[in-house]
Amino acid sequence: MKKVLVIEDDLDIAELISIHLKDLECEMIHIENGDEGFSVAINGTFDLILLDLMLPGMSGEEICASLRKEGVNTPIMMVTAKSEEMDRVTGLELGADVYITKPFSVLEFKARVKALFRRIKIAQEEKSDPKKKIRYNHLEINLDGKFASLYGERLCLTPKEFELLALLATHPGKSFSRKKLLQLVWDYDYQGFEHTVNSHINRLRTKIEKDMQHPEYILTSWGIGYRFAD
Repeated sequence: MKKVLVIEDDLDIAELISIHLKDLECEMIHIENGDEGFSVAINGTFDLILLDLMLPGMSGEEICASLRKEGVNTPIMMVTAKSEEMDRVTGLELGADVYITKPFSVLEFKARVKALFRRIKIAQEEKSDPKKKIRYNHLEINLDGKFASLYGERLCLTPKEFELLALLATHPGKSFSRKKLLQLVWDYDYQGFEHTVNSHINRLRTKIEKDMQHPEYILTSWGIGYRFAD
């Protein structure tokens, strides 16, 4: 049974989420306050964190950013009434995996949760893959430990930056469109959010490339998107 932490101060919404999670055979722990929710999230082990943005105490944005800063890689689904595009982009760039707005449909909610759980399963299966490290020139990517090193020094990558790098590096020479990267890394397929990919690629390049104008590892496929050098 999957264990899900729900940080939501609206009791009606929490009850609705509880019903849907039970249908998916999930155990739910509900916290109403942001400060308490962060404490439970960072000290517990969960398969998924459902996070409202507007909370008493710490906000959802603060919780998400703090969890990612502390190295908590648990999938985060932001469930909020904020529906403006910049709110969605901010949520994704803070480290959220999925952003869903209230009111949401039962089918969409369940589909999102199932997709996240599939990603967890795939990640677990990857740990048994004998190809746990990728080396290219001075860059080494440890797929099992989920970290990368350059010239022997460990890089400080966010979870999404590592996921992007690992995805591209495990398919050298293959070009991915921004939309495809958004689907594979963020499990997000809405048009208009491709610039989220651009900003992550740019930040990733600043950490691994000597010359941003002539990248060695992450290359631009003009008219398509990005690829890893082959």
